[in-house]
Amino acid sequence: MGSGCWTIEKRSNLRNDSLSRENGSVPETGCLSVVVLGASGDLAKKKTFPALFNLYRQGFLLSNEVHIFGYARTKISDDELRNRIRGILIQGKGASDEQLEELSKFLQLIKYVSGSYDSAEGFQLLDKEISEHEVSKKTIEGSSPDLGGWTRIVVEKPFGKDLDSSEKLSEQIGELFEEPQIYRIDHYLGKELVQNLLVLRFANRFFMPLWNRDNIDNVQIVFREDFGTEGRGGYFDEYGIIRDIIQNHLLQVFCLVAMEKPSSLKPERIRDEKVKVLQSVLPIKDEEVVLGQYDGYRDDPTVPDNSNTPTFATVVLRIHNERWEGVPFILKAGKALNSRKAEIRVQFKDVPGDIFKCQKQGRNEFVIRLQPKEAMYMKLTVKQPGLEMSTVQSELDLSYGQRYQGLTIPEAYERLILDTIRGDQQHFVRRDELKAAWEIFTPLLHGIDNGELKPTLYQPGSRGPEEADQLLERSGYVQTHGYIWIPPTL
Repeated sequence: MGSGCWTIEKRSNLRNDSLSRENGSVPETGCLSVVVLGASGDLAKKKTFPALFNLYRQGFLLSNEVHIFGYARTKISDDELRNRIRGILIQGKGASDEQLEELSKFLQLIKYVSGSYDSAEGFQLLDKEISEHEVSKKTIEGSSPDLGGWTRIVVEKPFGKDLDSSEKLSEQIGELFEEPQIYRIDHYLGKELVQNLLVLRFANRFFMPLWNRDNIDNVQIVFREDFGTEGRGGYFDEYGIIRDIIQNHLLQVFCLVAMEKPSSLKPERIRDEKVKVLQSVLPIKDEEVVLGQYDGYRDDPTVPDNSNTPTFATVVLRIHNERWEGVPFILKAGKALNSRKAEIRVQFKDVPGDIFKCQKQGRNEFVIRLQPKEAMYMKLTVKQPGLEMSTVQSELDLSYGQRYQGLTIPEAYERLILDTIRGDQQHFVRRDELKAAWEIFTPLLHGIDNGELKPTLYQPGSRGPEEADQLLERSGYVQTHGYIWIPPTL
């Protein structure tokens, strides 16, 4: 995982590779092998293994069918890896004896292989372990020697650093795997509210006539963190906030907000429409970009003293098509800011003929809060209760914690791993989509890399550079003063 790649492989004596059992797990005679590269790393420990465990607990991965192989450079034993994972999976949960037994059974499914990433020896050992496991399964279950099945490779971002490196990486992977086998993962596509975007847009009549340049003034897609690089400075400085967040996570959300209605819910039809949107984006203008770097970023000993890497960026994208001509899409991301959140904010135009004189209070907005405290709410103007005819900003609110009590929202990696097993590529990035995304941002990134564009210093705990708010204002965004959304409580 730390090396940016892992695989899921199924061997079965069934010719039908669909997930035939009602609960969505693999067929009873199947043998599912999951290989996690970088298994000793932070991402695997915090995201991948917990997701696999949750799928196991829910019955999507069965102990008589699945085996998990971890691979990394670290010289540790099977039990040492299991103990590392155990601490994450039961931390602070006060697990019962039954849960601990379930965890113990899951950990026994994990086998660890140590090896390097730049030589064949380690991978040959890994292949031997997988083959021995599959042969043992075949022997135990009496499977046919003519094994059917599939292999799928899951590639973590970053997918290169610019257009050329991304295309080179795609060519190298393409020499070994066909496109239907390749799952380029962006965990934002697994988030509950992101997955809800297509339903919201295309299953609700009242959104459809409003979702265009005639009614929408601007759209913001925002990612904010209230902490800095925190020990990841060396890694982060190689990429920066645009490569780390905007070019992938926020751009994926942008596609779902702006795309046309697909002809069906087949993954390829949805991905076709995402590509069309990206290919309609105009070149980014220098005057519609604001870069920032928080004060203290270069104090990290792993960051060069003269680093030009932005930790904050606001970028305006403009789509040249009939629906969105003239509507700015403002993508904003930053670290060490005054709050932590990710949201989509669709701001509508002013009401013509404002007889209530309420425009100064703010515009209508539809807000989708991706994290934390998942919610969607419509900010609108209503009459202030009382004898006077005065207006006030309020909201129509759907907060998931209140509306869906007792339901656990799955983690993004759970969804995407399950989609990989099911062979559903809807929430993964296709090669031509990746190319179109890099075509948008590569000129800007090269300008930053060459020192032609410089980040402005901003203070940790602030909103970011003042120039970013000025760009929002120039782009037509009208800030609401005096209104704060308060998540409802039970």
